[in-house]
Amino acid sequence: MQPKIVFLGTGGARFVVAKQFRATGGFVLQYGNEQIHIDPGPGALVRARQFDVDIEKNTAVLVSHDHLDHCNDVNAVIDAMTKGGITKKGVLIAAKPVVKGTKDKYPYLTTYHAKCIPKIVIAEPGKRTSLNNISITPTKAKHDAPGTVGFKIITPKFTLGYTSDTDWFRGIEKEYKGCDIMIIDNLRCFGKKYKGHFSSAETVKLLQKVKPKLAIIQHFGMTMLKANPVYEAREIQKKSKVQTIAATDGMHVDPISYSAKSGQTTLSNY
Repeated sequence: MQPKIVFLGTGGARFVVAKQFRATGGFVLQYGNEQIHIDPGPGALVRARQFDVDIEKNTAVLVSHDHLDHCNDVNAVIDAMTKGGITKKGVLIAAKPVVKGTKDKYPYLTTYHAKCIPKIVIAEPGKRTSLNNISITPTKAKHDAPGTVGFKIITPKFTLGYTSDTDWFRGIEKEYKGCDIMIIDNLRCFGKKYKGHFSSAETVKLLQKVKPKLAIIQHFGMTMLKANPVYEAREIQKKSKVQTIAATDGMHVDPISYSAKSGQTTLSNY
């Protein structure tokens, strides 16, 4: 597969999810023979069909935490990629409550679907999992869901960071050192801070420290949609000096275009 990031949804928070003002199917990274589905929220299968992503090609599913807008369709996705368990394949890397539950909540992952996928890894910050030539490491996050993580995905050609839902905390920039591309859950606009989440102001702070080649903001709440994510992205870019785009449902991004290694290879040709 040609390397590609496909957004199956860019919405977040309960009102956007309920009304589906933006889709909430998560996003997919395709690289070589690997297809990694990250945070499959409500409508993941429908949006995959709509945006021409074959879920049966999934080789990994990553789930950052057990909030509905991030993990609601984890069982449906596993069922589709394994043909109901007939073809047992792939790996699930998920926050502990998704797999084990908590004292107040049952796990999202059903017993049946846990048997459909041959490898399940409880996501813990710094605990690396290899997927052939791809390295996947959960990153620290500060959120109201226990066990929440982000992810750092290192391929031979580029490094991708995904914050998931998190508040600012000291040292967060260290989690994403060396990332060529950052996907940031930017729930709210400038001046509208909400506990446990990034607003545009926190996104600027992170980008100024990490300095990726590209930032993609997504996971928009109602306040952000009213402010217009395109305008917010422009302002984030002005303040951070990092190219920033606001994701849209169905958007495709070629990650190689923003790879430091790709740029070095190009320069060495001259």
